[in-house]
This record gives sequence, C-alpha cells and structure tokens, in this order.
Amino acid sequence: MEFNHIPIMLNEVIDNLNIKPNGIYVDLTVGGAGHSTEILRRIKNGKLICVDQDEEALSVARDRLLKISDNVLFYKSNFENFKEILDYFGIDKVDGVLLDIGVSSYQIDNGQRGFSYMIDAPLDMRMDRDLKKSAFDVVNYYNSEDLEYIFYNYGEEKWTKRIVEFIVNYRKEKLIETTFELVDIIERAIPKAVRAKGGHPAKRVFQAIRIEVNRELEVIRKVIPDIVERLNKNGRLCVITFHSLEDRIVKDSFKELARGCICPKELYVCVCNNKPKIKILTKKPLVPSEEEMNRNPRSKSSKLRICSKI
Repeated sequence: MEFNHIPIMLNEVIDNLNIKPNGIYVDLTVGGAGHSTEILRRIKNGKLICVDQDEEALSVARDRLLKISDNVLFYKSNFENFKEILDYFGIDKVDGVLLDIGVSSYQIDNGQRGFSYMIDAPLDMRMDRDLKKSAFDVVNYYNSEDLEYIFYNYGEEKWTKRIVEFIVNYRKEKLIETTFELVDIIERAIPKAVRAKGGHPAKRVFQAIRIEVNRELEVIRKVIPDIVERLNKNGRLCVITFHSLEDRIVKDSFKELARGCICPKELYVCVCNNKPKIKILTKKPLVPSEEEMNRNPRSKSSKLRICSKI
C-alpha cells in the first residue's frame, strides 16, 4: 500500500524550528517525510538526519527526499538512541530536532501490522519489526497483574479488571492470535450500555498494548534530556504528542530542564549552581487549527511543545 503521510501542524513546526540554511537538523520520526520534505527544502549547505525504527518508513523517506536534495542522511533506529546516531555521523551538536511521536497513518491502515482495532490482522503492533516482543506476546503471556498495570496506566481503561479477567479466561482455551479476536473479548467484557456511550471499546486497550510493545513512554522520558544536551545555543526542539500520557512527560521534562536552583527551600543561598538549560517557548501547547482538524481528523488530539536551548 502507498505510504500516505499528512504532516501535523506543518507550518507551526517549520516556523518554530527556525531553520538556518547551513544548519543541522534531525527528524527523529521521519515517517512518510512530510515534515522533512519542507525542512530539506530550506537547507542549502546544512544537513538533515532522518531517523525511523520502521524500515518501510525509512525506505519511503529515502526515495522521496533524495529527489529534493542529497543533503540528507538516514539511520534506522529507535529515537532513544539519539546520541549514538549523532556519534555515528561524527556530529557533536545540532540546530534543531523534531520528535513527532506516535503511530503513523500508514502503520494504522496497513492491515498486516496489527495496530488497528478496525482491521482484522495478526496481533503485532511493532513499529520496528525486528523487535522480538509483539502484541501477541503481551496479550498471551503477560500475567494478570502486568496486564492490569498497562491497561490502566497506559490506556486509562476503567474496565481494566474485567477485560483482563476475560482475556485470561479465553487464553486458557486457546491463544489470542488476531486483532478481531481481541476486540471481541473486549466487547464482551464491557457492558453493552457502556459500549453504546463512548467511542470504540477497544481503543484504550489497543493504545496500551502498543505503548508497551514499543516502550513509547519510557523512550520519550529518556531522550529529551539527551536531545537538549546536544543542541547548539538557541537550537530548537519541537515535540508533537497525541495523548495526555505523552504530553505530560514532555511538559514535565521541559519544566525540569528549565529549572534553575534546585536547592532545598530551607537554604537561603544557592549552593547547587544548577542553571536552566532551556527556555520553554510554549507555555501552553500549540494545537491544530479548525481547518486542519477538519482536513485531517487524526490531528485532533495532537499537541506541539517547543523549547530553545539556552
């Protein structure tokens, strides 16, 4: 299938990256290269490094971007390896980084990837298909306590205990192999009256499993300080999130990096010498315009936070 990619808040990202023609920029989740296409068009003597853990995405990005310019480098990796990626290319500092977090439209719509609760497919959900653990392993081999933890904390699912009970009972008879098998179990676990009120009953559980398989929250928390450390002065970091768990981590990480003194309040004089590392440029996150949300409904939950290196 064709790798269609509609970049979220494209103008806002490009404007806030403050692109210099001779600068070095990194798109850590290049996907279909929607944002990177516009970044690369503004680079003359600089470099754009494109990273993705999905080999299919990286291949598509390579084909599209090399038609624009050869000032672009490619690397297959999870974005948590940011520092190792720069070291590989012999680059110390960069002028801007984009982190567009979450599953791509291509991954959702590709029936064989198992991300969607609307398409029957093998339980997979791996963004990097070289990963050993898939959604199949989580659903079939995690114990009750672990399933309850991820469904409640990563999916904020109110019916967690009942859904887990139904999953555990089902897999005593046979393994759960497909997305529709799992959807059917979830639907039977949630009372009909409740299902009629909200969105798709499997949405939160599928989100939770995907986050667990790809370690999504863990890697966000790890990489933001690493990115800030390798930004040039006045370099920009733009982060797009798609649900509250991600956004909270980004918000808290920015606040921590923007703090000055961290001495206990009892001390009258600062002895820690801790200095703010960033300036937060978005006190409140940017969100898509009404026009964009109408044009691209998948942008509705997105938020953009931006900081600048001091």
